[in-house]
Amino acid sequence: MVILGLNYAFHDSTACLVRDGELVIAIEEERLTRDKHTAAFPQRAIDRCLKEAGLTYEDIDHVAVAFDPRLDLGRKALYPLRHPRALKGFASHEWRTVVQKPRYLRRWMAQTWPNPAQRPRLHAVGHHMAHVAGSFFICPWEEAALLSLDGSGEWATGLIGQGRGTDVEVFRESYFPMSLGSVYEAATEFCGFQPNYDEGKTMGLAPLGDPERFIDAARDTVWVEPDGAVRVDLGWFDYPDWKGHRYGEKFVRVFGQPRRKGEEFQQHHLDVAAAFQQVMEERGLELAGILRRWTDHRHLVVAGGVALNSVMNGRLVREAGFDDIYVMPAAGDNGTAIGAAYWVWNRELGRPRNFVHMDPYIGNGYDDAAIQAVLAECKLPAERDEDVVGTAARLLHEGKIIGWFQGRMEIGPRALGNRSILADPTRADTKDRVNAEVKHREAYRPFAPSVPAEHKEKWFETEVEAPFMLKVCDVRPEAREQIPAVTHVDGSARLQTVSKETNPRYHELLERFGELSGIPVVLNTSFNIMGEPMVESPWDAIRCFYSTGLDALVLGDYVLTK
Repeated sequence: MVILGLNYAFHDSTACLVRDGELVIAIEEERLTRDKHTAAFPQRAIDRCLKEAGLTYEDIDHVAVAFDPRLDLGRKALYPLRHPRALKGFASHEWRTVVQKPRYLRRWMAQTWPNPAQRPRLHAVGHHMAHVAGSFFICPWEEAALLSLDGSGEWATGLIGQGRGTDVEVFRESYFPMSLGSVYEAATEFCGFQPNYDEGKTMGLAPLGDPERFIDAARDTVWVEPDGAVRVDLGWFDYPDWKGHRYGEKFVRVFGQPRRKGEEFQQHHLDVAAAFQQVMEERGLELAGILRRWTDHRHLVVAGGVALNSVMNGRLVREAGFDDIYVMPAAGDNGTAIGAAYWVWNRELGRPRNFVHMDPYIGNGYDDAAIQAVLAECKLPAERDEDVVGTAARLLHEGKIIGWFQGRMEIGPRALGNRSILADPTRADTKDRVNAEVKHREAYRPFAPSVPAEHKEKWFETEVEAPFMLKVCDVRPEAREQIPAVTHVDGSARLQTVSKETNPRYHELLERFGELSGIPVVLNTSFNIMGEPMVESPWDAIRCFYSTGLDALVLGDYVLTK
């Protein structure tokens, strides 16, 4: 049985294929169109998934879509009555998401399968169910507390509940405009970033500020009720009106003038980022605390765009009272394609759980023959290296910044060792060099370390695995001067632990670099040109190599240097 999972109603459109309960492949449309965070229908991703899996459209039995336009219609109908200034923006949004996109999907289904008798069954899965229930069904545990948070789905903005086997119980949902994610988006826009896009920049900026300056006011903007409902004082914000800025006049009056894109940061921008980051962490901990009190579960599954806030996740690991948390690598809307497919497989079709998603390398790949063909077409001199891992380790130890293109593409926003830019973290100038010569991004933004899972506790203060780079922890004090390029200003790091079983080549590279340097830790950042998605193909990698300050490019077993 084959299920096609789709996210197309929201940003980061994605397609995946699940065959007999096994996740065969998942690809984000942005990787193929080169349009970052695209919300376009994932036609190219669908076609590539089928090609890579050796399947055709006739093999698809079910189509699972991570959006149900029938949900919360009553709440939506009342909204413009309560918020008349929002009528125009609200109507435009609903026309696009509830009318146009479902209409396009029905037309696509009819065109793809003209014979209704041969057409797959279409399933509309609620956005937050696709987020958190779908994550739960593929997590390592049979029982867990569930927490989903984002800007908004159909209308819900968050959910708390629990999962047992293939059963999911919802305790409480929060609804727009009561949205923790939207509050953080407002702070992101205030700091001069693009909301619903650059929240990671706000998270990285926060350690440079002093949260105490604005923490009391920031706490007044959003809170959690004892029953788990998120509440927002809307007087601070304009996002409920669907126009203009997300922050409102009161926000500016209390916190100061917002930063325009490209302007220098003022201290109050740093302090606002710090305050709202702390509030995000506190509210996440409060919701997790409610779940801990209400259930006897030892594990927590976190999903939704807010789950990409790895600093919050780190505090959940350390302080929420659970043994560990699971955040899938594509925790944002891209992952709802996978979640919708597993909702259909485990809930609607009643199949038992038979897959655990601990391997993020589920995209398409290119073998050495395909790479060699591209190199030949580009007339690039490159010989196959019999010890490519050793060569890469040596280049890193020499201070070279390398593009590392291997195997199947990872899913999600983090480069996890197959589409990565790598550098030596022991050199004090590495961070500035990668920022200035390759990434061309804000100098304050930190870079992440990768370490073999078996060595993590020697260098980092953590006892849990972090294979998807979504749990921030502290660098051990005695190690901070040894790996300065991956230690943020507050002593933290967004760690990736690498297992030999999941990515043997990358694991070997870390070990070989450790043999040369004495430190088996490598700086790892996404392999992309600023403003573009991660590279998908050898063509993308070569273009990035020659248009940035990379020193070397490792494509499979081939090495190019400048």
